[in-house]
Order: sequence, then C-alpha cells, then structure tokens
Amino acid sequence: MDAKVLVAAHKAFPMPADKKTYLPVLVGAVKNFKQGIKFQRDDNGRNISEKNPHYNELTAMYWAWKNLDTSDAIGLVQYRRFFKSYEDKNGPLTDEEIADILKTTDIILPTKRHYYIETNYSHYVHAHKSDPLDKLRYVIATYYPDYLDSFDKVMHRRSAHMFNMFIMKKQFFDQYSQFLFNVLDILEKQLDISNYSQQDSRVYGYLGELLMDVWVEKNRVHYTEVRWYEVGPKHLLKKYFYFFCRKFGLEVGKTHF
Repeated sequence: MDAKVLVAAHKAFPMPADKKTYLPVLVGAVKNFKQGIKFQRDDNGRNISEKNPHYNELTAMYWAWKNLDTSDAIGLVQYRRFFKSYEDKNGPLTDEEIADILKTTDIILPTKRHYYIETNYSHYVHAHKSDPLDKLRYVIATYYPDYLDSFDKVMHRRSAHMFNMFIMKKQFFDQYSQFLFNVLDILEKQLDISNYSQQDSRVYGYLGELLMDVWVEKNRVHYTEVRWYEVGPKHLLKKYFYFFCRKFGLEVGKTHF
C-alpha cells in the first residue's frame, strides 16, 4: 500500500526519517515560507494556504485533496503529534503498520480524548466563542439535514477524536474532504470573525476537529483507534488548570487546552 501521511508544520522542525511515508507540509506557506525550508508547500496547485490562520492544519489536508492523486491512503498529523508505532515506542507508525491496520478497517483515528465532566459542546463553548458552533449546527440543519442527528449526538458525548489526525483509505479521504470543506465554506459566509482574537480566529480548524466524528457517526465508517504521542513539552498541568477553571467559571481567558 502506498500511504502518504502529511505532517503539517508552520516552521522548520525535525521530521520522521521515513520520507516515503511521511510528507512534511509547510502550512500557510504563502506567509510562513522562509529560505531553507524544504517542505512541500501548501500554496502549490489548488490551495487555500491564505486561510491557514483560520483553518490551521486543514490547509494541508485541502492541498492533498486537490493535488495528491497517487496514494492508496492519505493521513494528516502535526509536527509535534504523531500516531505511535506498535514496534518502535519512540517513533511514528510505519508504512507496514499502516498497511496492516487498513486491511481490516477504513480509517485510523487517534484514541479519544475524554472530558468526563463536560460534553463536547460545553467543552467547546467554555474554551471558545459559542456563536461559531451554534451557527455550524444551523448550517448542518439547513444544508445537511441528514447529518443533524449525528451532529447532536456527537455534541452530547463526553469524548471525541480530536486534533484533526487521521489516516484514511483514499476513497474515504475524498468523501470526508468533500463534506468537511463544503460545510466550512458555507459557514464562512455566515460568520464574521473580523474582531476575533488570533486564537479564536482559528475557528474553522477547531470546528473541523468535531466534524470528524459527525461524519464518522453519520456514515458508520469503520475505524481503528491508535495511540498517539507528542514531541516536546506537553504542558499537562497547564491544560488541567485551564480545563477546571473554565468548568467552574473562573476567568482565566479562553484557551483551546
């Protein structure tokens, strides 16, 4: 199997040694490119590179959807977050492992993130403005009404497959990309983010994390979860601190943690 896993990065950073499987992509390359960075740029061919401040790593996904036709499977990870290899505990999934997993499943997703005391909806609105998520529901109800039950079900859950991480057989990648970018394109026309903070303006990337499970739920896509790991500082204490402060109404500012 020819699997290509995009590694989204906005700057130069050490990348996996397996160049056949892992393709570093400079996201927001239209602004972020600097001499010496030899990654694939997301502003080549058909692209939405200029939307990277609002779409995050999804601009790499869009580039692959429109320009990468030769792979049997396409994945997306981030330069500091990878699916963990079964054999090499300090490295990412190998090409052989990806092929073995996709023999018995349609897509690979990261292990769920559990919130326990919050739903996916409440977790989002405690961390971000609520208007985008409410407008997203309106878009789903209006343009994709057959997805509405799945959307509501996902919003009421207390866990989700986050981070816009996946590896999919090509036909599923194409189907998901069509759904995701159509929904976000419609939402863009309904949402004014001109006065949003730099963090809040990354809204379409954040919403994409939740739309993954909506698409999986609606289409009953068969998936296998794989553990993931982070490269560099994890800031776990900071994440827990912000999580509980938001939950109990303490003013510490908005954060995606």
